[in-house]
Amino acid sequence: MRGVEIERKFLVPELPQGLERSQATRIEQGYIAIAGDGTEVRVRRRDGETLLTVKGGSGRSRTEEEIEIDAGRFTRLWPLTEGRRLEKTRYVIPAGSGLSIELDVYSGALTGLSVAEVEFASEEAADAFEPPAWFGAEVTDDARFKNQRLASEGAPADVRRA
Repeated sequence: MRGVEIERKFLVPELPQGLERSQATRIEQGYIAIAGDGTEVRVRRRDGETLLTVKGGSGRSRTEEEIEIDAGRFTRLWPLTEGRRLEKTRYVIPAGSGLSIELDVYSGALTGLSVAEVEFASEEAADAFEPPAWFGAEVTDDARFKNQRLASEGAPADVRRA
């Protein structure tokens, strides 16, 4: 359980050098329910860990609750996500000042799309963050880049992919 998530999200037009040295994990994620107000219920499998997550709100500060579930429950819930799934490899890159960049390189229907997220302890820290030169446009407030939307509608047609 985390409570509130404060993060900024950026497109990554070209992957950074040395990415192969970063910690990487495969993620399968599917959405059970997506409400018009931004509330979502999803399941995720990552490195053998399976989670049920509920998120609410929009923008860079959102409510988030994660509940660990067993593999059997994940398997039973997964069919409910048909048509609302995504796959990605997440790289964790140290960003200084105790921050980490989570670089998501999508595969499957979203191949070529790469997005970096940085999570912060406070709104002030988020405001003070200076993105590295390899980040592209900020898409924190662009609903087209929410994972739930990418999973159900695909990548926006006007986006340059890495």
